[in-house]
Amino acid sequence: MIAPRKINITEAFVAGSAIDAAIEQAGRDARLRHKQLGVPIVVWRDGQIVEIPPEEIVVDPPADSPPSLNSEP
Repeated sequence: MIAPRKINITEAFVAGSAIDAAIEQAGRDARLRHKQLGVPIVVWRDGQIVEIPPEEIVVDPPADSPPSLNSEP
């Protein structure tokens, strides 16, 4: 079993990049899951609650992923 890596929480909050990346990944995962399950997602847009149907949910690939063969140039 691999021991978990110790992280200095103060340094993590100051740097922020790992936290930002985790939040972006969580949002991407949530959008993908809603789209796959055919369930609308609810967002706050222009001061209102808006329900986005699954066919309109956009799931961007992670920033560090290679371009997809199906993506537009």
